[in-house]
Amino acid sequence: MRLATALSVFVLGAGGIGHAVVTSLDSGIGRVDPFKDMKNRPAAGHGMNLLLVGTDGRSTITAAQKREYHLGGAPCHCTDTIMLVHLSEGGERASVVSLPRDSYTRLPSPSKGGSGSTYPAKLNAAYAQGGPGLTVKTVESMTGVKIDHYLEVDFTSFMRTVDALGGVSICTPRRLKDANTGLDLAAGTHRLNGGQALQYVRSRHIQGDASADLGRMQRQQRFVAAMIKQATSSGVLLNPVKLKDVVSAVLDSVRADPGFGPGQLLSLGQAMRGFSLSSSEFASVPLADQGVTLADGGSAVKWDPVKAKQLFRAVREDKPLAPPHKATPPAGRGATVVDVDPGRIRVQVYNGTSTDGLGKRVDDALRATGFDTTRAPGTKPALKAKATVVEYDPRWDRSARSLAAALPGSRLKAVKGQGGTLKVVVGKGFTKVAPVRAEAQPKGAFGTVTGDQVVCP
Repeated sequence: MRLATALSVFVLGAGGIGHAVVTSLDSGIGRVDPFKDMKNRPAAGHGMNLLLVGTDGRSTITAAQKREYHLGGAPCHCTDTIMLVHLSEGGERASVVSLPRDSYTRLPSPSKGGSGSTYPAKLNAAYAQGGPGLTVKTVESMTGVKIDHYLEVDFTSFMRTVDALGGVSICTPRRLKDANTGLDLAAGTHRLNGGQALQYVRSRHIQGDASADLGRMQRQQRFVAAMIKQATSSGVLLNPVKLKDVVSAVLDSVRADPGFGPGQLLSLGQAMRGFSLSSSEFASVPLADQGVTLADGGSAVKWDPVKAKQLFRAVREDKPLAPPHKATPPAGRGATVVDVDPGRIRVQVYNGTSTDGLGKRVDDALRATGFDTTRAPGTKPALKAKATVVEYDPRWDRSARSLAAALPGSRLKAVKGQGGTLKVVVGKGFTKVAPVRAEAQPKGAFGTVTGDQVVCP
């Protein structure tokens, strides 16, 4: 999660403001050396690789924050979030690869005294057993990517950073509710403060969402993109007072390796002057179809051996992970974000009025917006419909809500047994078909999206 604010520091432009602010705060960085005594490391590639980990540390959380944001309980002293961040040579691209915390790996057996014996475990257990050092060693072993720098953030520092930015805007096409974290967001756009943002990125038990940790990783990636947008578009980087608050929140509570400091931030800032939201790309490690059951009864996910190898080879060789980027078409900029891609929604249109040709106009407009219409609108003028009605089988309720969003003023009518084709009866009150779009879906073998595809339009 700290990536976004780190990137905002990278794009300072290396001007006098950036130098004065960053160098004055060097003393606030907590230091840890995860590379001490490490041997047999991967060969260095091109660009810079940072391992960004978010721990469940909560020692400085206040009692009020624990109650409000559901942060009680004992920490597991493990990594809640693990991201490999690759900054390309020249600074024109940042690639963020989410590593599932439940990834299957093998860790040194503590009881064997370093004899080479290992046991099966989840990736996030490396921190609990051996701290940053074992975490870096395990990630390098699994990816073949040499880690140049290490950054670590806990709950408190994450909340402080978001608040210093003035909050971050998040869009969701459907309600997000998690009883464990206390998250409860209605469909729409929300401005989240630090505590609310922590709920958003921690939630992995969303009602009606079976994706669990994988869905949470996608939300974390969207949040990082939103933070980059906030940092680069809000004027924070040009305001010395606000900038110092943000950088202070970053550096005063983060733990980093001894080699990562103001000098590195400023040199990166010089290289990344042209950095934009579309310059960031987000991917997740491709997974095998089946996971692994561990000895303690827990389950771990396994990486796809072929696709994961291709992914990390691209990182080492400093190659982009996303397909060639195409700018979002102008029509999509003001589009409402919906839960289901319009292209997956089959629609039959009926004219419920006496206005000739209205059904065809609506059919054409819905098709132009992306819906899969029948191209054969029917007529039901005897209905003398006042409002436009979307008739749907209850099993396709998410599709129905997505279609209704494109028809302002329409109402929903559940019809059991209707099947997968939704029916629109156009009423006298029809005004227009509004543009809608689904949340950006993962692209290609690595599930990659760019930052501008996943932020609020």
